[in-house]
Amino acid sequence: MKLKIDLFKHALLLMGLVMMGNFAMAQRTITGTVTDAETKEPLIGASVVVDGTTTGAITDFDGKYSLDVPEGATALKFSYTGYTTTTQEIGASNVIDMALSAGAVLEEVVVVGYGTRKAKEVTSAITSVKAEDFNQGNVADPAQLLQGKVAGLSIARPGGDPNQGFNIRLRGLSTIGANTQPLIVIDGVPGASLNSVDPNDIASIDVLKDGSAAAIYGTRGASGVILITTKRGEPGETSVSYNGFVAVESVDRTVPVFSATDYKNFEGSTDLGSETDWFEELTRDAVTQVHNTSLAGGTEKTSYRISFNLRDGQGVALNTDYTFLNGRINLEQRALNDRLKLTMNLASTLRRANFGFSDAFRYATIYNPTAPVFSDNPNDENGGYFQQDLFDYFNPVAILEQNFNEGQQRRIVMNLRADYELIDGLTASVFYALQRENDEVNTYYDKNSFWIGAGRNGLAERRNDERDSELLEITANYNFEVNPELEISVLGAYSYQEFVNNGFSASGGDFVTNAFTFNNFAGASDFANGLGSVNSYKNSNKLVAFFGRVNVNYEDTYYLTASLRREGSTKFGDNNKWGWFYGVSGGVTLSNLFDVQGVDNLKLRVGYGVTGNPPNDSYLSLLRFAPLVDDDGNSIFALFNGGYIPAYGPASNPNPDLQWETKSDISVGLDFSLLDYKLNGALDFYSTTTKDLLLDFPVDASTNLFPTKIVNIGELRNSGLELALDYQAIDKSDFSWAPGIALTYFLETKLITLSDPESGLDFGGFRDIANLGAPGQNQTPLVRVEEDADIGQLWGLVYEGIDEDGEWIFADVNGDGNPGQNDDRQVIGNGLPTFQLGFNNSFTYKNFDFNIFFRGVFGHDLVNTFRAFYEAPSAIVSYNVLESTEDVANLTAGAKFSDLHVENASFVKLDNMTIGYTFDLPENSSFTKIRLYATGQNLLTITNYKGVDPEVRFTDSEGGALAPGIDRRNTWFRTRTIAFGVNLGF
Repeated sequence: MKLKIDLFKHALLLMGLVMMGNFAMAQRTITGTVTDAETKEPLIGASVVVDGTTTGAITDFDGKYSLDVPEGATALKFSYTGYTTTTQEIGASNVIDMALSAGAVLEEVVVVGYGTRKAKEVTSAITSVKAEDFNQGNVADPAQLLQGKVAGLSIARPGGDPNQGFNIRLRGLSTIGANTQPLIVIDGVPGASLNSVDPNDIASIDVLKDGSAAAIYGTRGASGVILITTKRGEPGETSVSYNGFVAVESVDRTVPVFSATDYKNFEGSTDLGSETDWFEELTRDAVTQVHNTSLAGGTEKTSYRISFNLRDGQGVALNTDYTFLNGRINLEQRALNDRLKLTMNLASTLRRANFGFSDAFRYATIYNPTAPVFSDNPNDENGGYFQQDLFDYFNPVAILEQNFNEGQQRRIVMNLRADYELIDGLTASVFYALQRENDEVNTYYDKNSFWIGAGRNGLAERRNDERDSELLEITANYNFEVNPELEISVLGAYSYQEFVNNGFSASGGDFVTNAFTFNNFAGASDFANGLGSVNSYKNSNKLVAFFGRVNVNYEDTYYLTASLRREGSTKFGDNNKWGWFYGVSGGVTLSNLFDVQGVDNLKLRVGYGVTGNPPNDSYLSLLRFAPLVDDDGNSIFALFNGGYIPAYGPASNPNPDLQWETKSDISVGLDFSLLDYKLNGALDFYSTTTKDLLLDFPVDASTNLFPTKIVNIGELRNSGLELALDYQAIDKSDFSWAPGIALTYFLETKLITLSDPESGLDFGGFRDIANLGAPGQNQTPLVRVEEDADIGQLWGLVYEGIDEDGEWIFADVNGDGNPGQNDDRQVIGNGLPTFQLGFNNSFTYKNFDFNIFFRGVFGHDLVNTFRAFYEAPSAIVSYNVLESTEDVANLTAGAKFSDLHVENASFVKLDNMTIGYTFDLPENSSFTKIRLYATGQNLLTITNYKGVDPEVRFTDSEGGALAPGIDRRNTWFRTRTIAFGVNLGF
């Protein structure tokens, strides 16, 4: 409280000084007229502001203004919605007229991959998001910056695990066996890690949504491309900035189970004499602090930006946290009369984390609320924690406090670029990039842990994975003007990228002491008795490409873009090492051909592209042998000459015809600007078809050494509609309001076929996957994968009630008079959404800024697995149960999955709300900016879903991308965050 009062006192003092300073300064009055540069018409309501302050005026009906300017002011800034903001130095004259050029939104630079274009020239579906439009608050992952901001882009992370990444989908599902995430390109480095860049260092993010734009990236562009550009230094005085905040994160929602009192009052419960809120025992209010400092500046020839980032955050679960350290240097040097430009980017990241164990949330939900946390004997065999010997039943606090699960990630990314303008318009470039990633995970289960360690008398696991990649690209760009009406830009390039991956893992138990945890495998007796395991691997692959692109601009009205890429990969079979990928798109600015009242710009775009997807791993086309492992991943040993040796067997069948998946994409769009460029938007339709899907397919064991083979098979189709709108509703010197909305309607996500009769591979029409699990429902599939049907079909019995004997009543779907059997299952939901939206509102009032952002996802269903297991009165004998068990209080039968446990999970969230205040500073202040702000995240969720978090589950631990919509029991609780921060400029 004292800190808040002190900050408030300092803020009042600072505002007082500023006001007194303003009165003390001599003023002069400047007048003038603001007009349209082309039509010479006056601009009504244009903003004229003293640069670096909030002192300003608005033009009247004749475009005229009058502004009292304090002594020492150096420039005026003129702005008008839809026009290019222009800064004019103040000279001796007291009259400054300004002619503004219309269409600022059309002149914005958009990164398109291997180049940039003006927004008016873009002919593909590309969305560009600048830093000022990013999501605010406790943002630890760059993916959060875009959540809800881009039509067609889905970003989800159920629960509040700070060490879990986000699932990113662009325009739905385009593959089922390859990478479903978009390709990430950071400062020109394809395949870069999102963990290598801090959100504070990002200047813009451009999303290539359709095939015509992504085809330039060939076999890696099928799931879309996200281009990240980091901040650069600018010529001028050196500037220093500091951005920091402190955030408090708390549990927003848990699973609604019985309290100790309600549990004891329910028939059949077992009272163990205590009253324990396991959720309270398991969680805490988590504190996160973030500090970002940057130094930037330069001269006419040299520019630089250096930044350092520290993020130290706790998770709401006990003993979970992370520390993120990141440094970045961006340098640019010009020479040889500015014909040579040298660029270097270097970033290094270290992230340490205590991951905890998500299963603790599962057991906290079902543990008896009358059980104590600790036993009466602190020295008992369970380490002093209360435990009961029941099936799948463990003390959740003991799980987090007795055991260790920690790790660290290291990322180093360096790239060098030399651009040399050989002649006017012709630039040759050489680009080299090196990326190294290292992931280390260390786990130890205590000797006294009833959960896992006790069965092995302590168990240690270590894993280290290292990934290196080197990239060399040589490009040539030629921009020339055939005549004043025709401009052409040509790109030609060569790319070579090599990947090397290696790793090591070990697992062993039976320790004498817990003292060394995972740091002394020599003390594990498992290696002597054959239970320990040591594994290592190394693999590599290469990617080579020749590609080019042509851009044509005719009369700033007709636009054409065409790209072609010839790419080869060592991941493919001997018969299909190389492939062609291409894209072509065109656009016409219709508003240049005819006048429509109120329409400032109207452009039609049409694009078609073919992209690909490679296998996830190397050597899949080859016959491989590897050490055999059991279902738990432990090595299998064979007894040989009195000792144990690793047992080897086939790991894959050969497939010399293995090739990339092929995705064809057609996109039609309409870009528009209305009401003097106040309303800008884009409407898009897309339809994609992916063929030759990569799938590990069962094969005839009599003619193959391994039971499955990686093959190209089948066809997947999806389509959708997108609408993005940005409206500058009010734009005055002391008040502005700018709402924006991004809508996506998913028309279809359909599996056409997964069979190939010519190759003798028959999917059989359908398969049921993704079992519910134990206890008691191991043979209960939740998803049906069916040819010529929608992906995401949730599959199960249809609930009709409970009979007088307390037994389930299910629909007799097949009419055989015996309801409730496997043949009575049918489609009871779908795990994929049909509609999503992001709704943003930005306000400014004098020195205040306010932003509120809502995000909604609709039409998806979720299997509430907690209800499927623990919404049954009979379960209370062993477990705590859900409050909703009272709705089926007359049920005597055991739990059985049906559509009763499938819920509509549509939701609307108040994702982000920020209020800030920027102080006016005196002329002699050492600060250039002081802004204080407060941000809230996940402040409100409106949904009918009874589970923890209604976010879409795009993948499943068992069924992968083919089994969306399953809310497993190890999901972290949903959280809410409040942050207080400051932005300082020097």
